[in-house]
Amino acid sequence: MKVHRSKSLLIGTGIGAAALAVGLAVPLIGLRSNSPDTLPWSAEDSSLESAQLDDPNSLTLAIATETVTAENLATLEAIATQQPLPDGNNPNQISKLDRYRARYVLASHHIGQNRGGLALPLLEGLEADYPVMAAPILTKRAQAQTASGDSEAAEQTWEKLLADYSDSPFAAEALFALGRWDEAIAQFPAHPRTLEIAETRLQENPNQPQMLLLIARHGIHRSDFIDALDRLKTEFPDQLQPEDWETLGYGYWEKWYYGSAGSAYDKATATPLNRYRAGRGAQLGQRTNDAIAAYKRLIQEFPEAEDTAQGLIRLSQLVKAEEAIGYLDQIIEQFPDRAGDALLERAKRLDQLQSSESAEQARESLLTQYGDSDAAAEFRWQQAEAAQEDGNPELAWKWASELVNQNPDSDWAPEAAFWVGKWAVQLGRQEDAKTAFEHVLKHYPESYYAWRSAVYLDWNVGDFTSVRTNFPRLMTPDLRATLPAGSNTLNELYRLGQDQEAWGMWQVEFDSPTGPSVAEQFTDGIMRMGIGDHLEGIFLLDSLDWRPDANANPDPDRDLDFDTVNKTRVYWQALYPFPYQDTIKSWSQERSLNPVLVTALIRQESRFEPRIESVVGATGLMQVMPSTADWIAQQTGTANYTMSDPEDNVEFGTWYLDYTHQEYDSNSLFAVASYNAGPGNVAKWIKRFGFTDPDLFVEQIPFPETKGYVESVFENYWNYLRLYNPEVSEQLARHSPDHAELVTRDRRPSTTP
Repeated sequence: MKVHRSKSLLIGTGIGAAALAVGLAVPLIGLRSNSPDTLPWSAEDSSLESAQLDDPNSLTLAIATETVTAENLATLEAIATQQPLPDGNNPNQISKLDRYRARYVLASHHIGQNRGGLALPLLEGLEADYPVMAAPILTKRAQAQTASGDSEAAEQTWEKLLADYSDSPFAAEALFALGRWDEAIAQFPAHPRTLEIAETRLQENPNQPQMLLLIARHGIHRSDFIDALDRLKTEFPDQLQPEDWETLGYGYWEKWYYGSAGSAYDKATATPLNRYRAGRGAQLGQRTNDAIAAYKRLIQEFPEAEDTAQGLIRLSQLVKAEEAIGYLDQIIEQFPDRAGDALLERAKRLDQLQSSESAEQARESLLTQYGDSDAAAEFRWQQAEAAQEDGNPELAWKWASELVNQNPDSDWAPEAAFWVGKWAVQLGRQEDAKTAFEHVLKHYPESYYAWRSAVYLDWNVGDFTSVRTNFPRLMTPDLRATLPAGSNTLNELYRLGQDQEAWGMWQVEFDSPTGPSVAEQFTDGIMRMGIGDHLEGIFLLDSLDWRPDANANPDPDRDLDFDTVNKTRVYWQALYPFPYQDTIKSWSQERSLNPVLVTALIRQESRFEPRIESVVGATGLMQVMPSTADWIAQQTGTANYTMSDPEDNVEFGTWYLDYTHQEYDSNSLFAVASYNAGPGNVAKWIKRFGFTDPDLFVEQIPFPETKGYVESVFENYWNYLRLYNPEVSEQLARHSPDHAELVTRDRRPSTTP
């Protein structure tokens, strides 16, 4: 079953002075799970008890990724030295592997605090006992020796690392430390240390296109990435080969600089994808003539490629109606999988030509010949909405029911199925309504409309009028799960919370960033989030099901299909994380706000990026506009504040969210809409549309951005509930087989208040 959820990535979408939106998540945690769900992948074999690496009872793994506290450090110290644990438990119950892990984590902490002398005893001989981590251990030892002032011993350790583990990504650290930079560039071009070398050399001599190309190929996560692309494009164009232009095109495209991407792809090696992106980039960059020319080259050079079908669709939208008809007929003839899209577009162009009879014939062909296409679903939903506007719920119900039956995997299906229930209520068919709402929960459990259906079925999930004061009990996993790609060493670093080291290793192991498998893209998303790049990490995970090969039969030695990943709690919990927990929980409680609602808002506003800034100046986790921040500061008497600081941002954002709730008697629908569009606009809409039906009010919001924003925020809220609230999760599992596979097992009481 296709995943149905919002694909909107609107960041900083507030309008006017009221444009701020909410901060990162602090759930009210009542229970935690110490065991991730059983995964359809496992770590590769290792010389050290590989089966134990996934030990669900590991105490070290349970606290290694938590916030550093004196209590946690004391527990790790006791585990590492086989002393009685702070809670009085017998240290003999701790496995040898757990002790090795505790020694490594403690040593890392001491090195981070520049206390190399405390780290060295913990690392002594550890590589022999803990071979899966031998290269990282030698790296830590050299770092500890450096911190202790013993540079000679550190050099010897680096040399040993190179001698024993020359192929390990950690060898890049040794080459960097020993000043053997050319070797690092040649052997480990993607390692973050190598990119530091490139940056240093560019500071010494800016006129080095090869160093810029190194950043362009491997530094997409760096803040200077776009600067490197721009310099290559403007200062060294004559030195770039077609494959270099493809590198620039890919980089611009991934960073959403589509106009620049199109120009670069125009000079790249001719492939169907490159030609299509040259056209699409020009189109998005409002260079219509260039776009038309690029699409025509695509059609001429690659007449049978799949990208050509999409190019023909785009081209038909840029030319006059008479010319467009010919391109659309070409799609119908050559690309039957896209014939439905072509027929729907053909009907629109025929309407423009006032050929009503031919347009009607095109729509009839769409429904009779390609009735299971997404285009047919779009048309059916348009008809249902038109019937609703005409005051004909019977006809609306008919069109929506047909969509649900004929197009169950379309993006319109969750909404249509929900409104089948709503219109059934209007028609007095209560049992039909109940069946429809249960259908939504069964087949589209992750959608906004699943939450709305749960509300109508009287589940305890909070409605628009009660979400603010609904404080759910949440359960989060203690342990990180095994990643579907990467070595055992990478997985061990990740489970131990050593995210920077894992990230550096992954950059070397990940050898196909422009064409990743599902497993690799999943792992890359997790790695991005580990280093705090939640915007890109969530995007990579959320876009897995957009891939054309998402559910193709994978190579069992390399890949998974998306349907497999989609049935794991690990995937969904990665999509809905809880960064900045203490900050959000504290300020949510201060404002009497549901912290899950605050988390849901922040996820939509900033994707948990504390320093992100929108094109209109909205800043930080809750995307606070400067004028709004000044006004809040006046209201609260705050003299000094910085909106890029998470603490200040969430303080101001929750104050404003409380204000919008107060404006509308704690109605969270109006409060959230006001947060995006401003209270003045919402007041106008209430006056214009009335408020007898909240779902109809959402549909009537005249700003498409705000309508999508409201639905996305509450979809986020619902997904946090279904994934982390035991009662909702288990209740949903009884209705949805897909969700039932996500239910967490082996729960135990949490030590988190």
